[in-house]
Amino acid sequence: MKTKTIPAIVMLAAGLITCIAGIATHMETARFVKILLVVLVVFYALGCIAKLIIDSNFKEMEEDTTDGEETSAETEADGEDGQELEKPEEKKAEN
Repeated sequence: MKTKTIPAIVMLAAGLITCIAGIATHMETARFVKILLVVLVVFYALGCIAKLIIDSNFKEMEEDTTDGEETSAETEADGEDGQELEKPEEKKAEN
């Protein structure tokens, strides 16, 4: 799973909510910028932690499925009797 963008998405979502709240409450600009900076840094760190947790959980799931069981991609590549299906290019080369 691609998790590279999770910290940025979490940070930007928190920043958007902070901006909306700042506009709605008519906050002073200097105070708003300080609060926004703190929110962005904190939520970026939380996003990085969430990314690490998700990566470690998916790594464990991948290790569980590779203990001899076939994955769905491997099952699709095999025929009904477990033999690999021939590709059309291979059939042409045999003729």
